Amino acid sequence: MDAAAYLQTPEAIRDRCAQLFDLACRGELEHFACDLDRLPAAADYVLGVIQTHYPDLAVPFHSRWRHFEVVGQSRLETLEPQLSQLSPLEQARLKFDLAVTSVLLDAGAGADWRYREPGTGLEFGRSEGLAIASFHGFSQGLFSSQPESPLQADAAGLEGLSPEALADAFQVGPDNPLVGVAGRVNLLQKLGIVITQYPDLFGVEQPRPGGLVDYLVNQASDGSLPAPVVLRAILQGLGSIWPGRLSLDGVPLGDVWPHPALPDTGPGSQLVPFHKLSQWLTYSLLEPLMDLGLTITDLDALTGLAEYRNGGLFIDLGVIVPRHGAIVSQPHPPDSTVVVEWRALTVMLLDRTADQIRKTLGLSPKALPLAKVLQGGTWTAGRHIAQEKRPGGPPPIQIISDGTVF
Repeated sequence: MDAAAYLQTPEAIRDRCAQLFDLACRGELEHFACDLDRLPAAADYVLGVIQTHYPDLAVPFHSRWRHFEVVGQSRLETLEPQLSQLSPLEQARLKFDLAVTSVLLDAGAGADWRYREPGTGLEFGRSEGLAIASFHGFSQGLFSSQPESPLQADAAGLEGLSPEALADAFQVGPDNPLVGVAGRVNLLQKLGIVITQYPDLFGVEQPRPGGLVDYLVNQASDGSLPAPVVLRAILQGLGSIWPGRLSLDGVPLGDVWPHPALPDTGPGSQLVPFHKLSQWLTYSLLEPLMDLGLTITDLDALTGLAEYRNGGLFIDLGVIVPRHGAIVSQPHPPDSTVVVEWRALTVMLLDRTADQIRKTLGLSPKALPLAKVLQGGTWTAGRHIAQEKRPGGPPPIQIISDGTVF
């Protein structure tokens, strides 16, 4: 396997993150140390959150669908009259269109932006707000080029999306600023262009993210589909949409960043992959595939998500220890060694937290996969502890976002 292909695998994520994790445990990283003596208490904290929210341990996957279900209402149910008229395959395609656009719009909203939901009057911020806003935008045809078929995201509709249209749909204004509007629009416009370049993945006559359903159904064997196959398709099909990212041998790498502490043994050897949004999108696409009757295998081959709620959890509970004050006193860009180290340690600690929780509960990885520990779970616990420690609940480290990473 060449270096670029390797960097697009979950194995590479764990391998490169493990190298930085080992350095942290030996006290040899520049910005962070790890206090593994605090990990059992952190795992207990997460387990307490899981048992509070899911006392029967019937935890769903950590996916975009959960954000459409906030305050006990499933927004997808409002589309049921339209969905019931569609074939199962077309329902899955519609859900892929919705999930892909919504996930790509999910990078951090900033602390000040809010969305007031039409009909309910409920107000949401951050990920839930972005989810609800993107759902209603999708439902109103924001990403479709065909007024008679609003419930889709097609190449022409995505490519023609304007910053003004997105800002209007997301209720953005001088008193309601949303971080990275231009970056989000650029991402979806690039999506519209890119899906026309991969007809095998996205369809020929009318390319759309939902065309990926047909491709993945054909990748299944005896009704089973490995989760890494879904991730590979996403990385292959969407890799070139990310702005300003690294390439290797002409292959756009996506959420992959350099760190000089890794040994330089050849091209790409000092790069650390995370593929956070791509893996979260993978988790989100698995449910529509399962609704089609497919069995998803190798789920735990995917990694935990290297983002600020999971990472903030470990800092706030003292497992990841900043080594100097500038880490928490000033913001950092995503390509900084501070952020790369923080994210790498988060990936490895999520694995260990999941192992600790399973041991406590006497459950196997199959019974409690990482996707459920994240949902139950570390993401929610990260938000809880942040709210306990800081007004408004921001993460302990501030990230300079362009609307495309977190």
